[in-house]
Amino acid sequence: MAASAKKAFITGISGQDGSYLAELLLDKGYEVYGLIRRESLEDATHRLRRIDHLRDQITLVPGSIDNYPSIFSAIRQVVPDEVYHLAAYSYVSFNFDDELSTLNTNVNGTHYVLSCCRELVPDSRIYFAGSSEMFGKAESSPQNEKTPFRPRSVYGISKVASFDMNRAYREHYDMFTCGGILFNHESPRRGFQFVTRKITHHAARIKLGLQDTITLGNIDATRDWGHSREYVDAMWRMLQQDQPDDYVIATGVSHSVRDLLDVAFGSLGLDFNKYLRIDERFVRPTEPVPLVGNPQKARDVLGWQAQVTFEELIEEMVQNDLDLLQK
Repeated sequence: MAASAKKAFITGISGQDGSYLAELLLDKGYEVYGLIRRESLEDATHRLRRIDHLRDQITLVPGSIDNYPSIFSAIRQVVPDEVYHLAAYSYVSFNFDDELSTLNTNVNGTHYVLSCCRELVPDSRIYFAGSSEMFGKAESSPQNEKTPFRPRSVYGISKVASFDMNRAYREHYDMFTCGGILFNHESPRRGFQFVTRKITHHAARIKLGLQDTITLGNIDATRDWGHSREYVDAMWRMLQQDQPDDYVIATGVSHSVRDLLDVAFGSLGLDFNKYLRIDERFVRPTEPVPLVGNPQKARDVLGWQAQVTFEELIEEMVQNDLDLLQK
């Protein structure tokens, strides 16, 4: 008799990473379940657009990450072998505008997932999505798994608290929980509120004559940008190891927003300097040292490393936005 397929449960399945992860797991023969808010089911055209092509292959379970009973009910219904906790309030605000929602959703949500898994599926393998924002005002660069966390945003603070909780469950309850410290990762499925998608989308609009300018803040800010499709593969690899652990997932290469503009507009035959406007309101504090990851441990243990180049990533995003607008 053939072995039954593994079951994977994904919070945040309708997001960028969740959609790519669902595709990856389906390709590997998993049964894929995703936690989804009821309002998303009611507005499927907009909220579920990233997974619309997968709707007949996955099972969506109504629930909310900030509601313990719904998490408990969903995990009891699915009984997953692997849990990927990706859901979070993820927009980084440096003026602490929405700090209560961010802290409540991210910290409590992680606690609920871990607690429910311990109660219902203690032998399941759990992935927690950390962030390079946990490093914040880092003391050294590049950052690795041993670099101290010094978050400067409520989002970063919430991720550090959740990361520590994930590790505590691993050490105290002997659960298989892994933490991925993911540096910035993008794709054509990135939300429009993020600078990468803002640039690629606006570049496409300018190319088509739909707008004349793009307004940004500090274009000399740097980040380590990779492709979401590759980063979800690293998540899966973590849960296939003999022992649970935490890993930095990054390209190890830093680029500036200026570089991003140059590639995005250049791919369309445009000079970004002709269209750029600087607004000080969009300027975030600069980092004393660059935020760039050291993925050596992921290469050595997981056999993972980024393959898609920065230029290939941005050009893919620009072409996608151009195609969307032309439709």
